[in-house]
Amino acid sequence: MEEVELVEFAIDVWNGVESESATLDVESTNGRILADRDRLTELFANLFRNAIEHGGDDVTVSLGKTPGGFYVADDGPGIPEEQRERVLESGYSTEQSGTGLGLSIVQQIADSHGWTIAIGDSTGGGARFAFSDVEYPGTQ
Repeated sequence: MEEVELVEFAIDVWNGVESESATLDVESTNGRILADRDRLTELFANLFRNAIEHGGDDVTVSLGKTPGGFYVADDGPGIPEEQRERVLESGYSTEQSGTGLGLSIVQQIADSHGWTIAIGDSTGGGARFAFSDVEYPGTQ
């Protein structure tokens, strides 16, 4: 685990994800968290690709800080409440060609960091993945 500048890091990952016209909207200033860089790259890449896959190439993805964590949200179609727990299961996909691994990997990475995920609705009507119990440098 090392200190990671959350926003800068997420923007770097975003720039490596293929999309024609999707946008990343950063809704907070930079802040540092403690994380494994390689695993955090996987987490953001999977969330970004999932938003683009389900929300289309023109989806807007937002990133922001919360008390005790951060969130990634989009303005896509969202996740029905009855599917929110299932989407984190390995092999579960709503797409014919989907592997069902992306969000289960996100769950595994969150677990390995000691983070909790809450899935809800974003203000744009899409999905919101909120991560809590995130460790900040200098805190125990």
